[in-house]
Amino acid sequence: MIALPNKKQQRPAHGDTAMPTDFDSGLARNAANFVPLTPIEFLARAADVYGDRLAIVHGAVRQNWRDTYVRARRLASALALAGVGRGDTVAALLPNTPAMVEAHFGVPMAGGVLNALNIRLDAANLVFMLRHGEARVLLADTEFADVARQMALEIPGLKVIAVNDALGPQAEPFGDTDYESFLASGDPHYAWQMPADEWDAIALNYTSGTTGDPKGVVYHHRGATINAVSNILEWDLPKHPVYLWTLPMFHCNGWCFPWTIAARAGVNVCLRKFEPKLVFDLMRDEGVTHYCAAPIVHTALVNAPPSWREGLRGPVRGMVAGAPPPAAVLAQMEAMGFELTHVYGLTEVYGPAAVCAEQDEWRTLPEHDRATMKARQGVRYHLQSQVAVLNPETMQPVPADGETIGEIMFRGNICMKGYLKNEKATREAFAGGWFHTGDLGVCMPDGYIKIKDRSKDIIISGGENISSVEVEDALYRHPAVLAAAVVAQPDAKWGETPCAFVELKDGATATAEDLIAHCKTLLAGFKVPKAVFFGPLPKTSTGKIQKYELRRKVNSTSAIDV
Repeated sequence: MIALPNKKQQRPAHGDTAMPTDFDSGLARNAANFVPLTPIEFLARAADVYGDRLAIVHGAVRQNWRDTYVRARRLASALALAGVGRGDTVAALLPNTPAMVEAHFGVPMAGGVLNALNIRLDAANLVFMLRHGEARVLLADTEFADVARQMALEIPGLKVIAVNDALGPQAEPFGDTDYESFLASGDPHYAWQMPADEWDAIALNYTSGTTGDPKGVVYHHRGATINAVSNILEWDLPKHPVYLWTLPMFHCNGWCFPWTIAARAGVNVCLRKFEPKLVFDLMRDEGVTHYCAAPIVHTALVNAPPSWREGLRGPVRGMVAGAPPPAAVLAQMEAMGFELTHVYGLTEVYGPAAVCAEQDEWRTLPEHDRATMKARQGVRYHLQSQVAVLNPETMQPVPADGETIGEIMFRGNICMKGYLKNEKATREAFAGGWFHTGDLGVCMPDGYIKIKDRSKDIIISGGENISSVEVEDALYRHPAVLAAAVVAQPDAKWGETPCAFVELKDGATATAEDLIAHCKTLLAGFKVPKAVFFGPLPKTSTGKIQKYELRRKVNSTSAIDV
């Protein structure tokens, strides 16, 4: 029988004064009810629950989750024996290979911080990053043997581990040992430790500065865990997805997807280098269900010969970010049968931290209108607190009118700890209690945000602001255009005017006059490019077009990327 409370002991009636109930005394955190968040546990669970399921595919390599866990523990143990402990940096100069997947777990298991290096950078930049991050160990693929040897000479005490990937090139022996021998020295039952605090650093990523030194963005275990789970929620990611690594794992730790795929016990289909035909072959042969990439990669897939994608087993779901995707490309992907989710973010917010969450009513819109809606940057990730367009002077939200430009800002758990050894830049980035992206955007009437441009990419012509993104989208709607970028060109009368750089599709022809005439049908006159140049566009290793290089070509006085 349940005893009813005595009426005399009930709480006072409304209006009477009483002390609030004490929900703290005797209710402290303890080992039973509070454990720091870390994505390492995703691997441990995948091994415990789905140990026999396939985890990694790479050529002839077929590795299950149990073996992946053992190899990660061996790596952690070997690193610990090499002197790596809490807060020590372990750098990786690796393509998207099994070793790179293992490093995302083995390094933090030892208490270390993973610094995944951009494999396209020159030796000078890489040496700066290793020194700045105080790396103690470097995992280097044989493809980068020469630069690894150079770094070992320039950084005394750096321990270099040569990774002989199954699909990588042969190289003369280099480094202190090779990866498999290093793993063999480790304990497969190594008792790895949880982070002492979920605020502990898990990864270090460098932004690609073009003036001044790159900034080191520090991630914490909490943010990595939360964004990995948010990826699942935003994509409705099912158990056991087959994920193709078209996105570099060195870019924002692959948008946290090494940890996301482990959480769902999926399959990592590794890919050393993006090649459209190889991508379609792997999609077909391995039954790929998901992949992520910058817009330029999706554009390359759209424009590949249709025969390359014959025989795909079912819907393939892609995630696109890195630059505002042209609505025309989104429409083409949809027509091809691919389902794209548009996300938005920066290195400082672990990759994607906002998503263009689709609404049911969009399905009834005409194709181009639907793609235009999907091209917006959208709303906050499930586990990000806020994304907003604010006036950077007043820190107040701009009107939701789709016209008033402000700066896009984030706040919440999916934000970096800050910039390593750069307190000034960290303070500036977090001024006013928000992370300042430097992206200019508007808030639409439905609350969705839309990028108008990077602050440095806005073109001011005769006092009028012109969004380079808007002009680029018009260019992409021309059937001959493969890729386009628009920058400011100095003009004696107007100050600056739009200038377009265009790559044409194979076999396609178009003149500058053709493209200018095309833009006039879609844009106000002052927004139409006054000049068009043809040729390959300079791109980063993640597929972003390097606008600063284009600005240099036209002697633009606009701000240079930092």
